[in-house]
Amino acid sequence: MPSSAKTTKTTKATKATDSHTWNRLLILHTHVEGRLAAVLQRRHGLGLSEYRALGFLTEAEKNELRMTELADRLGLNQSSVTRLVNRLNAAEFTYRDLCPDDKRGAYTVLTAAGRDRYREARITYETTLSAALDELAEADPGHAAIVEAARAVV
Repeated sequence: MPSSAKTTKTTKATKATDSHTWNRLLILHTHVEGRLAAVLQRRHGLGLSEYRALGFLTEAEKNELRMTELADRLGLNQSSVTRLVNRLNAAEFTYRDLCPDDKRGAYTVLTAAGRDRYREARITYETTLSAALDELAEADPGHAAIVEAARAVV
């Protein structure tokens, strides 16, 4: 068999496997995100993006990020991150600060209250995340393989 014919068959098989794996990942993602969003909102009054924003700010130097950096890390557009930051500001978890070098740029800065809320919610997040992953892994060998592989990477 010519190598090009073999490559085509392998590529088709790989594409089918990749598609199936991707669908499993999407199911896993949807299930886990739904659980996390519901629990964080119910127990801590935080949306998932709000929680993640507080986390990125906690990890950032001086606990501050430019709005554009925060948008990139969250995968949100500028309008969405502005609304999110407005909610965090209203809850007094963050405040805005102008860039000293560029008056058009704005930073989002974490407050002590925001740090505390993140710290409290992080325990819930991690516990819920592990439980949701374990639940899917126990219910389906395909998901179990994905969860096992993902945990092995860390």
